[in-house]
Amino acid sequence: MNDLLTGLLSTVAFAALGLILLVIGFYVIDLLTPGKLGQLIFVEHRRDPALLLGSSVLAIATIVATSIYTAEADTFQGLAETAAYGFVGIFLLAVSFVILDLLTPGRLGELMTDDKDDPAIWVTVAVQLAVGVIVAASIT
Repeated sequence: MNDLLTGLLSTVAFAALGLILLVIGFYVIDLLTPGKLGQLIFVEHRRDPALLLGSSVLAIATIVATSIYTAEADTFQGLAETAAYGFVGIFLLAVSFVILDLLTPGRLGELMTDDKDDPAIWVTVAVQLAVGVIVAASIT
């Protein structure tokens, strides 16, 4: 019974950390784009910001899940590793967005949040997912 309780508490701790990292990722993407993501996605129903946020969430979840899967047996150490890899992943996702913005004409954040469906969103989605997979694959 003690092992079950320990396992349940560990699961709750890792899940809570994962949710916290997803929320942080949301706010980082919100800072990189003009306007408020919540407003753009859930009130104005804009597709491009939803795709950007969705790809970032999937990338962060991939990093967090890989980190949890490879975590050491010690829960505290595993939580610390997951937090560290999660923050590195969020940072690299933000950096990749800025680099893509610098490599392309215009302001990428503005393209992602205007009322047009811009093909640039698909490149941005691919970059976000690629960075997430690369960071996840780098976790040892």
